[in-house]
Amino acid sequence: MDSFFITVALLVAAFLFASNFRRKSSNLPPTLFPTLPVIGHLHLLKKPLHRTFATISAKHGPILLLRYGSRRVLLVSSPSAAEECLTKNDVIFANRPRMLAGKIFGSNYTSLGWSSYGDHWRNLRRISTIEIFSSHRLNDFHDIRADEGRLLIRKLISQSFSPVNFTLVFHELMLNLIMRMISGKRYCGGDMEEEGKRFQEIIKETVLLEDTSNLGDHLPIMKWFGMKGLEKEMIALQKKRDAFFQGLIEQLRKEEGVEPENKKKNTMIEVLLQLQKNDPGYYTDELIKSFCVNLLTAGTDTSASTMGWALSLLLNHPHVLKKAQNQIDSHVGKTRLVDESDMSSLPYIRCIINETLRMYPVVPLLVPHESSDDCMVGGYDIPRGTMLLINQWAMHHDPKLWSDPERFYPERFEGTKDGYSFMPFGSGRRSCPGEGLAMRMVGLTLGLLIQCFDWERISEEMVDMSEGSGLTMPKVQPLVAKCRPRLITQNLLGLNM
Repeated sequence: MDSFFITVALLVAAFLFASNFRRKSSNLPPTLFPTLPVIGHLHLLKKPLHRTFATISAKHGPILLLRYGSRRVLLVSSPSAAEECLTKNDVIFANRPRMLAGKIFGSNYTSLGWSSYGDHWRNLRRISTIEIFSSHRLNDFHDIRADEGRLLIRKLISQSFSPVNFTLVFHELMLNLIMRMISGKRYCGGDMEEEGKRFQEIIKETVLLEDTSNLGDHLPIMKWFGMKGLEKEMIALQKKRDAFFQGLIEQLRKEEGVEPENKKKNTMIEVLLQLQKNDPGYYTDELIKSFCVNLLTAGTDTSASTMGWALSLLLNHPHVLKKAQNQIDSHVGKTRLVDESDMSSLPYIRCIINETLRMYPVVPLLVPHESSDDCMVGGYDIPRGTMLLINQWAMHHDPKLWSDPERFYPERFEGTKDGYSFMPFGSGRRSCPGEGLAMRMVGLTLGLLIQCFDWERISEEMVDMSEGSGLTMPKVQPLVAKCRPRLITQNLLGLNM
């Protein structure tokens, strides 16, 4: 038995020595020693990952090559290296890594978010840019966002002076906004009966599964140790989502046949159904459902999380809240509600949002990329098939890039901030196409909340700013606060309070 353990120890030592020797004789980026057999550096990954990676990069350098089991991972945490990846090597890093979520939720890697770079992805991106996220289309959805804003204000007035869970409020707001854009229907806060219950159940399952780590993505052997159960759950959820959105498509298709021809086609499904008439071979129901799911999953938690962090910061910094309130009163007046068209006259709101995204970026590690060919980054050779992780959280909190980075100071964005030290929506070909929509939704909501209410914490203690784990970096503790309608709110909404 002793000889067996000695043999194993010698084999491991030989593996580590050989791996280190090969690395030193090549031009690969530095790594962490040792790289363990089979698991690589997976044992070092502790949540929240963006903080763990920031600590590792601060000690070992801004360009590191790690091992997630069998997968090579390039970890970047400097603006210059990020720029090199997303400009000179933008096409090479325009792929997405193959993961189980992309196979199941991404319709076998054919959706906009999971598709490899190529003609199909370019077509999807063109459709999203022109038919969904163009300024013209966003303007068509303006009334939906304005109406949901008014409904939110009225709802909060009815809950005045009582503690309110704003994490839940913002989540439901974004679900209603996105689903009204997709289908014209609200699913939270109304009486949708069976259809609404189905939708709520799908959302709950989606949140649970999207926050579940899948070691099988990096250690294929794990598929035989409990990961099959996760795959079955994901397949079952995808079937539910597919059936739900197919039902919406059929409903709107029937309505289209009985409505006047000149009725404006405002919802996303209606717009895509119109395109389907001209090119049914490409604009299939599968493609329409894929766009619906992409918008719902990418646009809900991200914007809701940003609003939660922003309001938390404002509650902990009442002087910033007051400055924003004064700017709204001065530029908008006290006789009408703030509108999206006012945002250009309210630069401090944009500063607050940017500073929130700097301190609490909604996707702290950006969405992973993967190299389709060999390339060089920072003078190092990067092999084909390497997954790229850009730790924008580390860059946003780097004292070499930002003065007093842990301080909430929106004024730092009153000037132009160029470069790759701040890119909350990514950059290059695979940057987030929904940036314009997100900024409109978050800007209008915050503007209304600041304009219509005075705010206070539920106790003298500061709002807990602890970060949870998950793709969109949620708060550990839900945001609970109190709001009190300002005297002008009655005039703004025409209410008798």
